Amino acid sequence: MDQTTANAPQPTAAPARQPQPILFTGRGSEYFGIWIVNLLLTIVTLGIYSSWAKVRRLQYFYRHTELAGSTFDFHGRPLRMFYGRLIALGMLLIYSYSVRLHSLVTLLVLALLALVMPWLLRNSLRFRLYNTSWRGTRFHFRGTVAGAYRVFLLNGFLTMITLYIMAPFMHQRLKSYQHDNSWFGRTRCSFHAGAGRFYLVYLLVLAAIIGFFVVLSMAGVFNAFASINAAQHGGGRVDPSAIFRTMLITYGVAILFGVSIGPAFHALINNLVWNNTRIGEHRLECRMSPVKLAWITLTNLLLLVPTIGLFTPWAAVRLAKYQLESVRLLPASDLQEFVDAEPESPGAVGEEAATAFDFDISL
Repeated sequence: MDQTTANAPQPTAAPARQPQPILFTGRGSEYFGIWIVNLLLTIVTLGIYSSWAKVRRLQYFYRHTELAGSTFDFHGRPLRMFYGRLIALGMLLIYSYSVRLHSLVTLLVLALLALVMPWLLRNSLRFRLYNTSWRGTRFHFRGTVAGAYRVFLLNGFLTMITLYIMAPFMHQRLKSYQHDNSWFGRTRCSFHAGAGRFYLVYLLVLAAIIGFFVVLSMAGVFNAFASINAAQHGGGRVDPSAIFRTMLITYGVAILFGVSIGPAFHALINNLVWNNTRIGEHRLECRMSPVKLAWITLTNLLLLVPTIGLFTPWAAVRLAKYQLESVRLLPASDLQEFVDAEPESPGAVGEEAATAFDFDISL
């Protein structure tokens, strides 16, 4: 090897791009002012202000969510959301009235609602994503109407007739429909988790529930035998305080478990969904602890009761902060490469109808 070659600079590997964590900078004391005004105005206007309240809430949380030094924003218009709520309220009233009739009209109304809901839910995805932006670039949704009917109507029907055995499959198809059809500017998102992994999460949670009740039942049987034995040695009298303590502990543990299992399931699903979602070549990583999320939910509930709900803003901020900061972006290239591509503007009817019927598709 000659001297020139020896002294030539050697090629170096490209430096690994740093993961970009999501940060939430909101504070409970700050959000309290928005929350209490929203609550009072919604009550005074008999619910009319709720659309404006929802926009203010979403804007607060979006504008305090930061990625790579830039915050998100929400651009939804309250008036359009209000019109959507009027239609949703009309649908809800028709449904409630038809149920009271107990006739074939009820079945007809249910059939009509089932036919229109997939279209509304697809519109809800379009509306929410189009009104979300980061660094001036908007998200948008390009899922087809046919795909919505396949996911929500066909898979929903199959899930019911199989006694919810197909629930994990439907959940996977829903996430695939959402994420495979989501775009950020001209960059398409993709979803890579199969149905088998959803079944694994569902079975894990089901096993935890069954195991808990088996242990609880065994503990109950043990306490019953212990009480009988104590009564035999105590002249045949049963100590009422011992029975009360046993029931208090049993029901307390059952309630704690019931409150915790939902957040734990939510954390496992979030980890599964976001760890298998891509934005172009960029990956997302979610490390949400089921135990910690359950603890936050439980302590929030315990603090809401004595404060008569006034702890709600702090509870909302605390929960949002942990969930958002459990996710980070693993960039494959410069984040500035995203180019804005403005899609058509969908209506707010779908989102508000989904809210009125309490159908959550926000994961």
